[in-house]
Amino acid sequence: MGDEEQKSQSDKFKELARELESDEDEARWDERLKKIAKAKTEDKTSSNP
Repeated sequence: MGDEEQKSQSDKFKELARELESDEDEARWDERLKKIAKAKTEDKTSSNP
């Protein structure tokens, strides 16, 4: 088995979170979430005639 297969799901999640430069700052999380939500909302409204 390779290292990837031996890692637990939580270890994989933590590694990915580090790669994405996530942090535990709630204010930054809210700011990023609002940007994503706004972008998705704009996509929906722009695709509707």
